Amino acid sequence: MFSIASRSLRVLCAVALAFVTIFSAQPHAIAASSAAIRAFDDVAVEERNFAGQSFVESEFSDADLENADFSNADLRGAVFNGVVLKGANLRGADLSDGITYLTTFEGADLSDAVLSSAMMLRSRFKNATVNGADFSDAILDRVEITRLCETAEGVNPKTGVDTRESLGC
Repeated sequence: MFSIASRSLRVLCAVALAFVTIFSAQPHAIAASSAAIRAFDDVAVEERNFAGQSFVESEFSDADLENADFSNADLRGAVFNGVVLKGANLRGADLSDGITYLTTFEGADLSDAVLSSAMMLRSRFKNATVNGADFSDAILDRVEITRLCETAEGVNPKTGVDTRESLGC
């Protein structure tokens, strides 16, 4: 019983932190300098090949990145807010400790991706491929977990974690 209450408290704190981070309108509330965070706001990105690149703690907001290639990209701590990643290739990407809010992963390939401790609320995963993905301690909407469990399989090659176990299937 204690572990359930402890996990619930951790989840509640993580959700509160995500909402403060995402919805803070005050510029002085951002702790990192502009040199530390690259922001991609309101853009229709022409170049969609980001494969193998580092976007640690970058922010993507209201961006159309449909069919973008983020395969093997380092996205640790990155924030995707209202982003369209429909059909995107995130195979082998590391989005651990990241935040995706109101982000569309419809038809995206998340095979072998590391999504541990990611906050992925209100994000949609219809027809996404998650074979070998690691969702350990990630927070997703229950309906999306159920959807992902229908096809999830495999073991993440980097972490050795079973995809279905990490989703709690």
